[in-house]
Amino acid sequence: MRVKRIFVCLVATGSFFGAEFIQAEETTETTLEPIVVTAQKREESIQEVSMGISAFTGQIVEDAQIESLSDLADLVPGLMVFNEGGPGMNTPSLRGLHAPYDTLTLSTGLFIDGVPVQSVLGFENTFLDIERVEVLRGPQGTLYGKNTEAGVINIITRQPGNDFQGSLSANIGTWLSSENDDSLTQAYTVKLSGPILKDKLFIGIAGKFSQNDGIIENTFTGEAADDREKWFGRAHLRWTPTGQMDVSFIATQLQYNNGAAFMNMGEYGAQHYNLPAPAYRKVSSNLQGENNSSDQSQSLKVDYEINDAFALTSVTSRRVYNDEAVSDFDFTSATLMHTKKDSKFTTLSQELRLSYDNGGVKWLTGIYGDKDEANWNINMDYGSMTSVTDRDIDGNTYAVFTNLTYPLSQQFSLVGGLRYESTEKELQDHVSTKQADDSWDAITPKLALEYRPVPETMTYLSVSKGYRSGGFNFQATDSAYYTFDEEQLWSYELGVKNTFFNNRLIANASVYLMDISDMQVSENISAISSYVTNAGKATGKGVELELMAKLTSGLSVTAGLGYTDIEFDDFKDVSGDYEGNTTTYSPEYTFNIGGQYRWENGFYARADLIGYGEMYFDKANKYKRDPYQIVNAKIGYETEHFDLYLYGKNILDEEYDSYGYYSGFYTIYSNPGEVGVQLTYRF
Repeated sequence: MRVKRIFVCLVATGSFFGAEFIQAEETTETTLEPIVVTAQKREESIQEVSMGISAFTGQIVEDAQIESLSDLADLVPGLMVFNEGGPGMNTPSLRGLHAPYDTLTLSTGLFIDGVPVQSVLGFENTFLDIERVEVLRGPQGTLYGKNTEAGVINIITRQPGNDFQGSLSANIGTWLSSENDDSLTQAYTVKLSGPILKDKLFIGIAGKFSQNDGIIENTFTGEAADDREKWFGRAHLRWTPTGQMDVSFIATQLQYNNGAAFMNMGEYGAQHYNLPAPAYRKVSSNLQGENNSSDQSQSLKVDYEINDAFALTSVTSRRVYNDEAVSDFDFTSATLMHTKKDSKFTTLSQELRLSYDNGGVKWLTGIYGDKDEANWNINMDYGSMTSVTDRDIDGNTYAVFTNLTYPLSQQFSLVGGLRYESTEKELQDHVSTKQADDSWDAITPKLALEYRPVPETMTYLSVSKGYRSGGFNFQATDSAYYTFDEEQLWSYELGVKNTFFNNRLIANASVYLMDISDMQVSENISAISSYVTNAGKATGKGVELELMAKLTSGLSVTAGLGYTDIEFDDFKDVSGDYEGNTTTYSPEYTFNIGGQYRWENGFYARADLIGYGEMYFDKANKYKRDPYQIVNAKIGYETEHFDLYLYGKNILDEEYDSYGYYSGFYTIYSNPGEVGVQLTYRF
């Protein structure tokens, strides 16, 4: 394939340099701007942090058309965000580590303005009015706690200030392929921010509405099955009563009004129901699917600068996700598997931390606690029988943590951290009257040695521990399988960060080795029953490379490559022995190569080539998604107040459907190509 040849050529000529990048916003400069991140919960240069990080400014989020976590993953080595067929149903995989959907846990944490997203349900964000996005690779258990064994995605929205500013934007486009006559895509955004009381009180408001016509035809009704509609709003109130205190209250609301999931029966599923193989993007459902899920959050952050060395930070949050949907999972005119769910998941969290920064010595210590409440209500209709699920899961987590950076000399620094965390959960099933409870404790240390042979280069060697919390097997009838324990790993990483040619080229690389024990896997305990257990062990190793170069005042190039090899060392059940098999949802490689040109006369152009390697859906490595590549492009003209662009996503209309999903039972359709026009007005 021509795209593959292009990739090989470009990698051979440059992507081995690697990089952790942010786009310079001033095109008149020929050097890259300094990059400041808060990966360790304090402001630092990205080139001074001893871990792999990719970072993006709000300008890059807009330039690269990052509208979802999946779009973000396209530009981060080793990261993939897999959509399970519907809104808010995203599961991340980073460095080959992926949490099975039925565990309801995560391997990669998501934090939005400090608010933790602790479950796979509602793992999504609308990228609107963004200040910065950071993706931290490697275990982050010391500072971020449970469910961050592979890394963390940090999203920081823009703070309102004294400058009144805003924008209006409209995108009108079309799918490049669809089984329906209508193929419209559209999105409208508004952003406003400014002072209510100068230097004291500020407000920011952002909103977005998007609508996409469905690509799947329901031959039973003659209409589209999977129309998609989403509303999002955020209000940000900021108060700075003194020069030392900064208080922010942020409230968000996300509402879906979607049709059916963009999936169909797969090969094994059709055989199971004695049905013919389904036609491409065609279903015959006698029940129109709907998804009206919603996500809302409120957070209060208080920063207080005690003096030049000490600072105190408090983050209080509440997040509620309502999972509301009606689905026809047999996709036929018969009633073989219809579901209706109306569930609610609530998380309250509080973090308080004290930091110190003076004379090169930096430390941070804090406490954390959260309370989870989940209520599951699901009705399933199999035609000849029905089933009802009504259960509650309540839990509490408490943690104390600390982190220290200590300079040993002008060239060497030592970084150390430690966290103790305890989680308790209990399950109450109101149908079967089953009750279960369990608790898990974890100590997650980190130790890193940093070495700077010259000011432009920093190398590091680190060892850290991460873990994924335990949980419940809801359908288990044997008490031995009611719960499963936490998954643990030790990660060893060697990295280098370089700045060349007077800060015109940033080139970084890292290699890592992971030893995973008590791995959470789906174990077949009989021919018809499987539960999540801790029966697996695995070893993972990989390489990550990134590059950012400013060639001229307006021309920049980026490249990234992540290679992952993660296999079971020990895992077998009644269905087979999987030693040596690749773990599930672990792409062999990811890559991105892009170029952007922003000329002073207003001309703008950008193109990105994105690729993913082979990925298996099952432990036996029978079902897989083949490698694929997509191309995104954008060209336009920019003025002081108006921007006009022609944009394209997946402009070659590459199909990368997941035919082997759920061990071959279903097929999840990929988004077709999209092209359109974008108009933005700024004031």
